[in-house]
Amino acid sequence: MKKVQITTEEIGLVVKNNTVIRVLKSGNYWLGFGEKLEKYTTTHPFPSSRNIDVLLQLTGFRELVDIVEVGDAEICLVFLNNNFEKTLASGRHVFWKELRERRFQLEDITEIAIPTSVNRQLMEKQALTYYVRQYKVEANEKALLFVDGAFVEILNPGTYCWWKNSKTIAISKADMRVLTLDVVGQEILSKDKAQIRINFAMQYQIVDIVKALLDNKEYEKQLYSLMQLTLRSYIGQMTLDELMEKKTEVQAYVLENTALQVARLGLTLLTCGVKDVILPGDVRDIMNQVLIAEKRAQANIIMRREETASTRSLLNTAKLMEENNMLFKLKEMEYVEKIAEKINSISVSGNGQIVDQLRQLFVK
Repeated sequence: MKKVQITTEEIGLVVKNNTVIRVLKSGNYWLGFGEKLEKYTTTHPFPSSRNIDVLLQLTGFRELVDIVEVGDAEICLVFLNNNFEKTLASGRHVFWKELRERRFQLEDITEIAIPTSVNRQLMEKQALTYYVRQYKVEANEKALLFVDGAFVEILNPGTYCWWKNSKTIAISKADMRVLTLDVVGQEILSKDKAQIRINFAMQYQIVDIVKALLDNKEYEKQLYSLMQLTLRSYIGQMTLDELMEKKTEVQAYVLENTALQVARLGLTLLTCGVKDVILPGDVRDIMNQVLIAEKRAQANIIMRREETASTRSLLNTAKLMEENNMLFKLKEMEYVEKIAEKINSISVSGNGQIVDQLRQLFVK
């Protein structure tokens, strides 16, 4: 005979001939001939070396353990003293009952939706991340949710979590801000056979994400092609001079004539316009020569106009001086003053008649 002691946090299994014959709780016991004792601490995991089905046949064993059966389409959340401890996969799991309270929460993961019974804070736990798919839609975005290839719903900005199971999940995002698209280097033949290159810019915004991503493939490329064709159709009917004069009218034409096609793409065109009109080298030289000739002609016209006005003013002045002798004298003295400003010294000889001598100097 041998006396053994089992503490409060221990469970004892009495083994004889490699077979468990009885279970011992806390207390003092005597072991018979050929019996051995196996002690297990209840705070430690249940030993995997023992067959649970055999142990359940022993009297009093069932009340010492918690047995959790997790199905193939389930997971189990384990809480110890109401704090999340770990996650259990499918199968049978055995735990020793102990002084601490252990709670088990079974969750069906057949569908992707995670119920509200699962605390959202647990999604960040490493033990649970293996079973959860997480997607984030930024503040400036919207997204389409596809489950097994089928469109389900529109996702607004936020963080989304779904169960990880056999279903496939795909997310298509779109930027909902005002976007810019440049149509650059478009070589177009004008009505008068001038080869020009156009740079065109536009601002647009997605207003219907379902049309943009689901009903149309690569909406941005389609918008680009639409602008190309519209520009070629409109500018191809204009001469080079008409294009240079009506460049600002291109915006109104494009906005008006593409509104329906743009709406079918799920977009709205906010503004657009021609950034640059690039001419071939020889045409640019000719245009520069024409511009120089026009400016010279304008300068000549202005000069002739000023000369005419000046001549008319002189004629009016001459008529006034002819009619008024005093005015003639004043004008004569004005010119004498101007000439005297440029003379450093004047030598006058003779007695008297100085004014007559000055007049002979300045007036023929």
